[in-house]
Amino acid sequence: MSTALKRIGFIVILIAIWEAISKAAIFPAFMWPPFIIPNDPGGTTIIKTFIDGIMSGQLLDATWVSLSRLLIGFLIAVVLGLLLGFLIYKYKLVDDTLGFFVTTLQSIPNIVWFPLAILWFGLGVSSVIFIVVLGATLSITIAASTAFKSVPPLHLRVARTMGSTGFHLFRTIIFPATIPQLISGFRVAWALAWRAVLAGELLGGSGGLGTLLDLGRSLQSMDLVFSIMIIIAIIGSLIDNFVFVAIEKKVLRKWGITPRATN
Repeated sequence: MSTALKRIGFIVILIAIWEAISKAAIFPAFMWPPFIIPNDPGGTTIIKTFIDGIMSGQLLDATWVSLSRLLIGFLIAVVLGLLLGFLIYKYKLVDDTLGFFVTTLQSIPNIVWFPLAILWFGLGVSSVIFIVVLGATLSITIAASTAFKSVPPLHLRVARTMGSTGFHLFRTIIFPATIPQLISGFRVAWALAWRAVLAGELLGGSGGLGTLLDLGRSLQSMDLVFSIMIIIAIIGSLIDNFVFVAIEKKVLRKWGITPRATN
């Protein structure tokens, strides 16, 4: 049985269990109140709301808004992260100062920056993008600097002996050697950026899936909340598996590294 069928079957089983519990009324109302998790008719309520949201365009429009902000913020973060990572790798003074500062900031959750983002950029799209850029840049910077530092010194000495220096050395030796680690760093940074977008929209009320999620909370419409959670999970899984995992596997095969076999 393929992995996709196993995953689909697992989700179907979870929905069936939920539906059975709802119809059997196993839990009393005070343990499982309907405004927390919809009981009647259980999991099918969420599926119906999800389909209705897709058909009406409400979920698709909100998804596009969130993804556009994610893409803008992530691309900016990739450029800044690679640049800062290279500077930290290249210059010891930058490593001792900026490198330490970036590592310190990395321990601060992205959402903590949101009050400052509102003060600096106002309550809107700019604040959300700022949160995305900040969180992803820190992660990419650390991943890039670590990847650059991990290039075997023997490779560098051999390349210099053969006359490679400057940008040629970076283009032909350093950067290609760091690509597998950079892809893994981008994968982690993207996950952080996706969470930052949703958290920023949830608090900032600037449209997107996060704002729609807050609307469902305020209306106590848990079927809408769970529908949005489903589409968030679907998007996260699709991008992770069909973009980053696919690229990672291709890079590992090109570099002669065999991925771990799974049953």
